[in-house]
Amino acid sequence: MVEAWYMDESADDQRKPHRLEPDRPVGLEQLRQLGVFYWKLDADKYENDPELEKIRKERNYSWTDIITISKDKLPNYEEKIKMFYEEHLHLDDEIRYILDGSGYFDVRDKEDKWIRIFMEKGDMITLPAGIYHRFTLDEKNYVKAMRLFVGEPVWTAYNRPADHFDARGQYVKFLAQTA
Repeated sequence: MVEAWYMDESADDQRKPHRLEPDRPVGLEQLRQLGVFYWKLDADKYENDPELEKIRKERNYSWTDIITISKDKLPNYEEKIKMFYEEHLHLDDEIRYILDGSGYFDVRDKEDKWIRIFMEKGDMITLPAGIYHRFTLDEKNYVKAMRLFVGEPVWTAYNRPADHFDARGQYVKFLAQTA
């Protein structure tokens, strides 16, 4: 099961857990209220998993690829790690399925506080269009993930501030409705 918590404000290594003291865990329902959805799947059978196919069909995830993020597999590794950790949003949902390794997705809550979501093998997450977020590896420095898209992939990240986009406005309106 996925684990999430409110982050501290420390400037230490981004790959550390950054838990508040005392710990403030975040449950799946609180993530759902932010538009973040989670599934636990069997990553060992991702190529022929009926559960994954069902989710893809229901949510119209028609395009996939696989990315490996590690020093020896990803060109321009250091530059990419910095880019992934810049606070940004996308105009489409971001869907990631962890096939191996682990890392963190950080998302902003309704009060603009960071929530850290620990992702490991078998975890699949959907971040809604317009949510400010970022990604980093944990201290193992390795993740292999499937990226899923509705239609053709769009790779554009818009660093904060990006409040002028319709996707951000729609997301803010969604948050107001779930309050």
